[in-house]
Amino acid sequence: MKYIKTPIVVALSLIVGLLAGNLIARRADLSVITNIGNSHSKIDELLQYADQNYVDTLNVEELTEEIMTDFVSKLDPHSAYIPLKDLEIVNSELTGSFSGIGVQFNIQNDTIMIVSVISGGPSQKVGLLAGDRIVTVNDSAFTGKTINNEKVMHTLRGPKGTDVKIGVRRNGTPEILEYTITRGDIPVKSVDIAYMIAPKVGFIRISKFGETTYNEFLNALAELRNSGADRYIVDLRENTGGYMDQAINMANEFLPEGRLIVYSEGKSYPRFEAHANGIGSFQQVPLVVLIDEFSASASEIFAGAMQDNDRGLIVGRRSFGKGLVQQQLPFSDGSAIRLTVARYYTPSGRCIQKPYEMGKGEEYEMDLLNRYAHGEFNNQDSIQIADSTHYETIGGRIVYGGGGITPDIFVPRDTAGYTPYLMKVTNYAYTYQFAFRYTDEHRAELNKIKTWQEMQAFLNKQNLLEQFVAFAAEKGIEPNRQEIAVSEKWLTKSIQAYIIRNILDDEGFYPVFFQDDNMVLEAVRTVKSLHGNTIEQEY
Repeated sequence: MKYIKTPIVVALSLIVGLLAGNLIARRADLSVITNIGNSHSKIDELLQYADQNYVDTLNVEELTEEIMTDFVSKLDPHSAYIPLKDLEIVNSELTGSFSGIGVQFNIQNDTIMIVSVISGGPSQKVGLLAGDRIVTVNDSAFTGKTINNEKVMHTLRGPKGTDVKIGVRRNGTPEILEYTITRGDIPVKSVDIAYMIAPKVGFIRISKFGETTYNEFLNALAELRNSGADRYIVDLRENTGGYMDQAINMANEFLPEGRLIVYSEGKSYPRFEAHANGIGSFQQVPLVVLIDEFSASASEIFAGAMQDNDRGLIVGRRSFGKGLVQQQLPFSDGSAIRLTVARYYTPSGRCIQKPYEMGKGEEYEMDLLNRYAHGEFNNQDSIQIADSTHYETIGGRIVYGGGGITPDIFVPRDTAGYTPYLMKVTNYAYTYQFAFRYTDEHRAELNKIKTWQEMQAFLNKQNLLEQFVAFAAEKGIEPNRQEIAVSEKWLTKSIQAYIIRNILDDEGFYPVFFQDDNMVLEAVRTVKSLHGNTIEQEY
């Protein structure tokens, strides 16, 4: 199941999703040793006293969950308590697969819309189609205001081999169609796309660092090299992290033997250093890494290793600043805690973690909004870093710690097409909703088109903008012709990209969505200018 990306990032949405990013330690030779023993704590005694003696009946289990959550929130911004009911979904974000029915969905008008059906998955095998609306589950109505993403995932996911019965409405069919689907393993991709973005330039976008990221990355590199790529762009924008070992393995592909990739240490976590083993297959290729304010943890490990070893140029905006390592520890009831056990450091000795105070998570969450208010996303001179200590790359370039990776080449937000009209239709997801409706109405015709280039050429002739303006007016957004003219390129690109995604998935979406992306264009210009595997001092 896939989240829908919107092209505009506004001030009030800057922190969404970031605190879910994790840098999770996974090394077979190292574990955190806990020795709780059999002694009872004051919390145990308090709960027992209250349960036995309080004037009214208490839900001790509920109180315990609240105490656990509150206690962990007092530690640091990235330690987290995970209740049993949420553990499967939380873990599945980074595992190589989960068990479900195999559809990507979106909720519109209180109804589950199937955006696409995963090839070879359980839903495709029984005949579900993109565009179907799920209206019943196990003979009970499954629509309305109470439907949300979490409820849908809890309901449709489940143990492999179990059945779920769903009823769908399909355009052109008056009756509800019923299907019994046997849940199966659904792969979770972390490489969104790999394609030739320009002659000899391979582009790879990675959404997270999960169990299969390194293998996916290797396959993508190999395919691009076979297609003629001799230089590469790795896009880590909006990548909030994941498993440390995956970032280390990726960095190893680009570094000569002996180079330090990252090191980490904590009170009960012995110092660990990761060094390149010299067998990487891409040690000589020019490399550019894209980051932004949403790039965190494992993304920063990779970017920091490339920057400190003068191995690649970093393009974009300052990254999030998460230099804390979590380890997941289980409780006897099946719940778990992701506990911060160490800090990690880039090869030059930088701790990327931005400042925080224990128990003040709200202030920490405001950091990105403060960066936005200070103008950092628009002007490199507005960057404010808590740690002014200078560090040196292996070639003597100056870099900074104390709050994320600062790029070698800064690219501001592209606000050229921003207007109040664009902000309204984007924030209400009307561009996406219109794209889904258009796809639904023209699915048979669109399904005959096999490449994104052909589909974009077709869509260029369909007067989509005027159709969208009428659609938005139906939703209550009055047309402002002057603002629409200013935002025309943004609107057209977004609508086309979403329509193409509905038919061709991400393989069609990103090449269209990134066509006029300033950061991507700068990355292409930069990587074309590089002539070796080492970044010279003038950068």
